[in-house]
Amino acid sequence: MSSRRVAVVGGGIIGAAVARRVLQVEPDAAVTLYEKESALAQHQTGHNSGVVHAGLYYPPGSLKAELCRRGGSMLAAFCAERQLPYDECGKVVVALDAGELAGLDEIERRSRANAVPDLRRLTAGELAEVEPHVRGVAALHSPHTAIVDFAAVTRALADDARACGADVRLRAAVTAVRNRGDEVLVGTDAGYQAADSVVVCAGLQVDRVASLAGDDPDPRIVPFRGEYYLLRPQRRDLVRGLVYPVPDPRYPFLGVHLTRRVDGEVMVGPNAVLALAREGYGWSDVAARDLLQTVSWPGFRSFARHHWRTGLTELHGSLSRRAFVAAARRYVPELSAADVVSGPSGVRAQALARDGSLVDDFRLTRAGRVVSVRNAPSPAATSSLAIAERVVALALAD
Repeated sequence: MSSRRVAVVGGGIIGAAVARRVLQVEPDAAVTLYEKESALAQHQTGHNSGVVHAGLYYPPGSLKAELCRRGGSMLAAFCAERQLPYDECGKVVVALDAGELAGLDEIERRSRANAVPDLRRLTAGELAEVEPHVRGVAALHSPHTAIVDFAAVTRALADDARACGADVRLRAAVTAVRNRGDEVLVGTDAGYQAADSVVVCAGLQVDRVASLAGDDPDPRIVPFRGEYYLLRPQRRDLVRGLVYPVPDPRYPFLGVHLTRRVDGEVMVGPNAVLALAREGYGWSDVAARDLLQTVSWPGFRSFARHHWRTGLTELHGSLSRRAFVAAARRYVPELSAADVVSGPSGVRAQALARDGSLVDDFRLTRAGRVVSVRNAPSPAATSSLAIAERVVALALAD
């Protein structure tokens, strides 16, 4: 019997993890990973804050809760094995006033249901001991929340896959995915290649690639840009680890926070503004096709009608450094606009349903022999090794 042919579309951390996992399960498989850029991890994987989440926020029983906890443990072990930076710097989620205590209580309930290790409720005084420059009436402390370099992890995963025989093709944009009987034709500029199974991990382009295979256009990816500032080196001592607000439960975004990185930088952000291109990292990045697809989607129009006020607030923060920093200064009072310099930005591939609801949980779909990761926002990088287990089991099921 000939070996199974598996194509993986997308060279971010999930795509690399899937390619590696296929060869762990079926060492004789012929695996081809297609990445349209000239290097791996060029979009969401390489533009996030590097946080390894411990599972605080996610509804118990959800895929996010399950795969974040398992994936985080697997990621820690992988980094130790490959001697990659992994720093358990810890995290506090801060309630600013009594009005936020109910939200903090809910996060604590979810955290304990998700078995987040060594979680501790802090009083205002105890918070000052953990983070001396942070102020709030109460907080949750997750000492095992960590930071890594997810791009470096992706490269290491791809190296493992290559060592087991995977063919990693860069500058190979997939333009066709066609179910044909017992196989799938995957098209690029170099022609067509047949596969027995295809896994689409295309991030910001996943709905388009999945649709090539006949999958449902619902949900559609709507790109939200997250912008960051960086603390000046002399002000990095304002935080010891990671400092987060109590998030607004209406949105899947966690709000402006302060994040220490393994390279020593401290990031302030992100906000969440509509990107004008799927890969639009700045205001000058505009793609007419992308923007038209976004605004013509019924789900986006419904979402915008309900949340335009929040959108204007986020826009103000994008255009005003002072307004942006003010969001973080609520819980780090010593922070000022003079303490930061412009930093990087990323674009989140947020799935938006036709009815206007933001898809919160991870979502996997299947069309014939093609399995697609249709929604994989944070904590997808943390969960990547566990997502790969789940996706590969689905893709290789007879």
